[in-house]
Amino acid sequence: MIVAKRAVSRINSTHLTRGLSSRASTVLSSLGISTTDELSGVYDGEWRGSGEIFKSVCPTTGETLARVKSATPQELHDALGRTREAYTIFRNVPAPRRGEILRQIREALAAKRNELGALVSLEMGKIRTEGVGEVQEFIDICDYAVGLSRMMNGNMVASERPGHSILEVPNPLGVVAVLSAFNFPVAVYGWNLALSFAAGNATIWKPSPTTPLCSIAVTNIVARVLENNGIPGAVAGLVTGGKDAGEAIVESRGVEMVSFTGSERVGRIVGKNVMSRFGKSILELGGNNASIVMPDADLSLAVPSVFFGAVGTAGQRCTSTRRLYLHRDIAPQFLDRLKKLYAAVKPADPLAENTLLGPLHSKGAVKTFTDAVEHLKSIDAEIVTGGSIYNEAHLNGGNFVQPTISIPKSADPTDYIWKTETFAPILNAAVFDDLEQAIEWNNAVPQGLSSSLWTRDMRNLGKWIGPSGSDTGIVNVNVGTSGAEIGAAFGGNKGTGWGRESGGDAWKQYVRWSSCTINFSDNAPLAQGVNFPA
Repeated sequence: MIVAKRAVSRINSTHLTRGLSSRASTVLSSLGISTTDELSGVYDGEWRGSGEIFKSVCPTTGETLARVKSATPQELHDALGRTREAYTIFRNVPAPRRGEILRQIREALAAKRNELGALVSLEMGKIRTEGVGEVQEFIDICDYAVGLSRMMNGNMVASERPGHSILEVPNPLGVVAVLSAFNFPVAVYGWNLALSFAAGNATIWKPSPTTPLCSIAVTNIVARVLENNGIPGAVAGLVTGGKDAGEAIVESRGVEMVSFTGSERVGRIVGKNVMSRFGKSILELGGNNASIVMPDADLSLAVPSVFFGAVGTAGQRCTSTRRLYLHRDIAPQFLDRLKKLYAAVKPADPLAENTLLGPLHSKGAVKTFTDAVEHLKSIDAEIVTGGSIYNEAHLNGGNFVQPTISIPKSADPTDYIWKTETFAPILNAAVFDDLEQAIEWNNAVPQGLSSSLWTRDMRNLGKWIGPSGSDTGIVNVNVGTSGAEIGAAFGGNKGTGWGRESGGDAWKQYVRWSSCTINFSDNAPLAQGVNFPA
């Protein structure tokens, strides 16, 4: 058994006087997070952090949940070094042994699934069922990676030369950095950690600066499992911080691959900077996803699915439905049914059992919402429902808005309102006459993450998923744009970044591939029949 160089220590802290609501204190205490002290936001086998203080703010109440001490430049440098050091040890651990440790991580996460889900609701703002579901994604990908640890196979290729064999061999890649976004503060890291861990890499995580508590809680759980197995803690390190920390990680030649989830604007910078040093990157960027409803669609399936796609997570998923294209024959009745669902949903505390719509994550997100609504009004779009900030006395301090449906006057997909992703619960609708027109509109935007077609006609299905159909990375039929499973690769095309994570062949990005030709004969012939006598 490998001896860890640094045992997991309790989070170092200094006293902080603050008052927390009982709901927040209960959630934090259930995960061993101090409710009275500043928290250390760096883990590389030991907890540390003496840099800038970042506040975790509850989007439901506006209260400060915690103050987290981020990494100084030196602490970040040291953490990267310890991650590299841990990798040189961990890469030699047999893959099935790595899988067994992943199984233990899975069990440890499952034991705290509800508590972690509540923390996601508290800090990010997702409703309870979505928070728990996000943690379940991490658990599920661990299950997947446990099996994968015995199946990360290479290939044997037939050689044209007698007495030769060609092998394609996967080996651990190195250090993988995960720069995750606020909207999935647990699952995206889980997708990456599980595959990276199974492949034999060390991973360093820089979460969103607005969701540090989720990362601290998850890292605590993972670190205990590593310690119990004698694995260096820096195999799954954590560095909280802001833009400077992210830039330093992206530019570090000691990081073989960067997985970045975020905006197209920042993703373009990350991709260029990683490529400038010939590193690898996985980019998961904007969505701007469309649902297309044909006249033969089963509206009892399509209406609630579009509703969840547009309103779930308050429209803050990268797979949220932002564009709705309705065939002219069914548009009025579809909108009538959808409006009834919108009228029935009320923003509320995401930790409450029956809440379907929680807050936006930040005050900045509220401004994004109001700016988008004002733009819709300026172009004379019809606001079918919603369009305002939600003000109720019992929700004072929270970032609540009314989910919105609009019908812009123009359906031109090159217009700003159609080609730009707004990270808020705003659904723009338009009417089309035939499937070819709807596919053209679907494909005309810069992004290419998710899309869905609602139909019972097999001819429509075949066209939709074929070479002249949707150009997105996720192409669904009678399934909404949002809520993918872990078994298939997740990611998008075009401006979404072409990255793939989670299932399918995504694991192949986390290894270093070598083509190995082996001569076991008594001769040394050259390929392609080249004759070079010596």
